[in-house]
Amino acid sequence: MQIPNDLLTVLTDPRTVISGDRVQVPFELDAALYKRMNTMLKDIGGRWDGRKAVRAHTFPFPVEEFMRACLAAGAWPSRFDQGWYPTPPAVAFDMLEHASIRVGHTVLEPSAGTGVLAQRAADQMGIVDCVEIDPRRAHVLRELGVARRVIEGDFLDLDPTVIDEPYDRILMNPPFGDAISHVMHALGFLRDGGTLIAVMPESINWHSDRKAVDFRRLVTDAEGDIIPLPDDAFLSSGTQVRTVLLRLDADPDGPLPTHGWHQRQPLQLDLFATA
Repeated sequence: MQIPNDLLTVLTDPRTVISGDRVQVPFELDAALYKRMNTMLKDIGGRWDGRKAVRAHTFPFPVEEFMRACLAAGAWPSRFDQGWYPTPPAVAFDMLEHASIRVGHTVLEPSAGTGVLAQRAADQMGIVDCVEIDPRRAHVLRELGVARRVIEGDFLDLDPTVIDEPYDRILMNPPFGDAISHVMHALGFLRDGGTLIAVMPESINWHSDRKAVDFRRLVTDAEGDIIPLPDDAFLSSGTQVRTVLLRLDADPDGPLPTHGWHQRQPLQLDLFATA
C-alpha cells in the first residue's frame, strides 16, 4: 500500500529514529496523522510501547532494513497485499551463496522490488537486468544505479523467445501467491548450463493441485534442490509465510524449459512433421 506523502515526510524526518526493533517519532503529530501512522506500523507488525524508557513502536524483528526498503519505494506490504515482501538480508546472503555469480555473469531479477538481490549480484560483478511491475519501485531501481536495464512491467507478459542472450543466473523472490507460474516463466530466460535460485512458499512441498504436483516432478527430474529456510525467515518483511529456496541447474540435456529448450522446439516439431 502507498505511504501518503505527509506520513512519508514524518518517517523520513531526520529526527525520526528507525533502529534495531524500533520506530520512534520524538516530536508531536496531530491526532489524525498519528492515527494513520499507527495503523501503518501496526499493519507491518509493530505495536506502541508507551513505557517512559521506550515510547516507540517496537517490532518482533530488526526493522531498519525493511523500513528503508519501504520508504524508498513509498509503499509497504500490507498484510492484505500478498505481492511484495522485500528479501531479508540473511535470505539474500543464502541466495547469493547458492548462485555462485562470477565476474561477467548476466543476471536477471524478475519482480525486483527495490533491488536487494540486484545490489548483491552487482557487488559480485554480475551484469544485472531487473523487471518490476510497480512504477515507484522501478524508479527506486533506476536511482540505485546497479542494473544495466530496468524493465517496468509485468514479468509474466515478457516473451522469453524474443531475447537474443539468455541469462547465466536468475535470482528471484516472486509473489508468493503465484510463485510456480513466475518460476516456470523465468526458466525461459535461463541459459542452458545456467542456475536459477528462487524463494518460494514452503507449501510447494505439499500442495496437491495439478500445478504443484507437476512442478515437484519437474524439480525432481531436473535434480533440483529445495532448501528449507527458518520458519521466521520473512518475519522481518512483514509475513509469517514459511519459505524455501529452490535451486535449479539447467543441464542442456535435461527437462527444464530453458531458453535453449524453447529455441529447439520448432526444430523438434519440424522433425516430427517430416517423420
